[in-house]
This record gives sequence, C-alpha cells and structure tokens, in this order.
Amino acid sequence: MSNLINVPKNGSLSSTNSNLNFPSWSSWIDEIFNRDLPSVFTSNFNTGMTLPKVNIRETSDAYFVDMAVPGMKKSDFEINLEDQLLSISTQVNEENQFEDENFNRREFGYASFKRSFTLPETVNEDKIKARYNDGILSIHLPKKEEAKQKPPKQITIS
Repeated sequence: MSNLINVPKNGSLSSTNSNLNFPSWSSWIDEIFNRDLPSVFTSNFNTGMTLPKVNIRETSDAYFVDMAVPGMKKSDFEINLEDQLLSISTQVNEENQFEDENFNRREFGYASFKRSFTLPETVNEDKIKARYNDGILSIHLPKKEEAKQKPPKQITIS
C-alpha cells in the first residue's frame, strides 16, 4: 500500500492511505480562517466604523497629518493636544424617520473613532492649525525655530 501526500492550496500537508480525498482536520481549519471575510468582520467593532487612513509627512519646517474622512463636517471632529499626545476623534449619531400612509420606518446609526499620535518635542504647540476640505482633515504641525533645518553654511579656511 502506498502513502499519498496531498498538498492543498494553503500549503499544509496531509497524508492518506486510501483513494478517498477527505481533507485533514488541520487543512479544514486552515481553510476556514484563510477565507476572505465579509467587510463587516474587518471593520473596527469597538468604534462602529473603520479607522481612517492617515498620511504623515515631514518637511524641513513642519509635520503634516492628512486623514481621509469623507462625508463628515468639520464640526464633527474634536482635536486635542495633551502632554505631546495629539488626539483626533469623532462621534456621529444619525437618525432618520420615514412616514407614509402605508408604512413607518425609523433608522438610526452611530459611528466614532479616535486616533492618537505622540508628537516630537520639536513641534511648536502654539501654532498648530487644522482644516477640513473635500473629505480630508489636514493638520499642520510647525517645528520650533531651533528645530528647523537650516541650509548648510560654508566655512572659509583661514
């Protein structure tokens, strides 16, 4: 009798001694956890919405934080700075009620998130500015004067 070794797509090995192709217990478990899950399972359950994507970039005189949060208003955001911790949060409650002579429907929703970033000591906290435009929340974090990168200085030899 020969041993057959099956190599499924997930790469686990199972051996069989018959012509029947029953998956091994481990490959069956692997398949369950390697499936593409519906997006409802990949969202952040604690906040009711997925965390927004953030781009952070640095120039010689400032840091910039850009957050993609379409469909909101600037009044929906709360931005706080405490002990060099910048926190950006929002909480949106929505309720709609539709009435017709044949039906009455009421829908409501709740969404929130909070992102926090530790700022370097080089940020001038008194001059931080934020704006919201076309679904992008932009935060400008200027550097302190002494932290700004200065152009190279040429030193003459005497």
